[in-house]
This record gives sequence, structure tokens and C-alpha cells, in this order.
Amino acid sequence: MSDDLTNRGGQDRARINVNEDHELRYWTKELGVSEQRWKEAANAAGVSVEAVKKHLGK
Repeated sequence: MSDDLTNRGGQDRARINVNEDHELRYWTKELGVSEQRWKEAANAAGVSVEAVKKHLGK
């Protein structure tokens, strides 16, 4: 997976790359949560988009 910073979405939309700032910005906006809330959800649920959404009640 190359890091194309012009592509604001994740390369694999089923998983969140927790090491990329642009993905953090994308998913916090997409899910409507703060960076802190997103990090808490990702730490609790893992990097699966569906698991994070479920954890956040989305």
C-alpha cells in the first residue's frame, strides 16, 4: 500500500491504519468524533472500521 496523501480515504476501507495522520483525520471526520474518542475506540475495538463503529454506537 503506497501512501498517496492526495487520497483522503483509507486504502483498505475495512481497516484503519493507526500510523497515518491523514487516515486519523479522515476517520475522525467520517465518524464525527474527536481524535481522543477515536483513539479510545480504536484501542478498545481494534483497527477494523466495523468494530470501531460498533464500539462508538454508529
